[in-house]
Amino acid sequence: MTAILIILGYFALLMLFSRLTARRSSNDVFFRGERKSPWYMVAWGMIGASISGVTFVSVPGMVLWQDMTYMQTCLGFILGYVVVAFVLLPVYYKLNLTTIYSFLGQRLGREAYKTGAAFFLLSKMTGAAARFYVVCLIVQQILGTPFLPTVVAMVALIWLYTRRGGIKTLVWTDSLQTLCMFAALGLIIYKVTGELGLTMGEAVQAIAADSHSRMFVWDDWVSRQNFWKQFLSGVFIVVVMTGLDQDMMQKNLSCRNLRDAQKDMCSYGLAFVPANLLFLSLGVLLVMLAQKQGVALPTAADQLVPMFAATGALGEGVLILFLLGMVAASFSSADSALTALTTSYCVDIRERPDDERLRRRTHVGMAVVFIVVIVLFRAVNSTSIIDAIYVMCGYTYGPLLGLFAFALLAKRRDSVFSLSLAPYVCVAAPLLCFAIDQLTVHHFNYHFGYELLMLNGLLTFAGLWLSSRVCFNS
Repeated sequence: MTAILIILGYFALLMLFSRLTARRSSNDVFFRGERKSPWYMVAWGMIGASISGVTFVSVPGMVLWQDMTYMQTCLGFILGYVVVAFVLLPVYYKLNLTTIYSFLGQRLGREAYKTGAAFFLLSKMTGAAARFYVVCLIVQQILGTPFLPTVVAMVALIWLYTRRGGIKTLVWTDSLQTLCMFAALGLIIYKVTGELGLTMGEAVQAIAADSHSRMFVWDDWVSRQNFWKQFLSGVFIVVVMTGLDQDMMQKNLSCRNLRDAQKDMCSYGLAFVPANLLFLSLGVLLVMLAQKQGVALPTAADQLVPMFAATGALGEGVLILFLLGMVAASFSSADSALTALTTSYCVDIRERPDDERLRRRTHVGMAVVFIVVIVLFRAVNSTSIIDAIYVMCGYTYGPLLGLFAFALLAKRRDSVFSLSLAPYVCVAAPLLCFAIDQLTVHHFNYHFGYELLMLNGLLTFAGLWLSSRVCFNS
């Protein structure tokens, strides 16, 4: 009952923020926040929007099998955010875009524009729903409520506090949710440190001395944890999943000007490194606690945090903090996804950016579809299906990388002739990428990791270039 009351109080606070930030509802407020968002609030809220509820439990568990090598990817994130800030944002602001995919329309034409928007809608809906499904399962188990009412209630509450202000509301509610998430994370770390009988200084020394604190892999080129693979993948992950993702860019486009947006992006990128270091440090501390208590470590990395925090093993206080942190992280991720999906559908697919009635109906429709997709995951009830969805989302971002790279680098005459073939190229590239991955596994026992995204983008770019050459020469 205490947990339910705290969560309801948290929702009430979000609704209060919504009322204060969205006194007037319009499409300009919903889509772009009237271009008045303070850059420092956007930067702070973006951290929470990037860390979903799944991340809250997944990143600490990474130390079981990968140690802290994920930090190599996080270092690559920094360079990726610099690229987004000084290469992509100037283009978006110069063209005064509402959605970033309209850039494809201006540069490559209608077919490429619709293809990019369609790939975004598909990947964002399935990916966001898969992440939210996992969180709903954990919340349901903690609260002891039926699954369907839990999902409907959580999605309905997201819809309620975003329905009027959209992105303008999210800039402020995501800032609150980021604060709640890190407060919960910090207090859980403090509690685990106490259970180990360590001071905070001793805990830092213990983490540094632990074998799981290994961060860098320089010698094994085949390993997915090789530094250069992880670092370069981190760069491209940010460029694609932030710079080419309407969900992540919509808040940045709500800043007052380009300079503010660049300050937001760079400060947010730097903050992401210590944020992930905290999550990984929690993972090391939990492994140490399991060893001290003689508890067997879980076989799945995602079970490490819930094994202690969600079962009440660390006390009811930690359970409530864990629940609050999970909800804050998942809401800040899902609410921006719902808003971005609504924006892209109205502006990119229907091409009616000024139709407020369409925007309201689409927002409701996206919430309903979101619930339906989550329920379908529940009906399948297979973790392998969820994993497959994540893999599919990884494949769908590759064509976006190729499309934007071609739009930025190709000569104008090249792009004109690639219009009609762009959808076919963007479908063929991930299929070819999948075939290459299977062949390398079969013949060389080499498994592609995050670098698959770069290969996918390269194949898309090559396909667009070749198709433009063929059409031009004909």
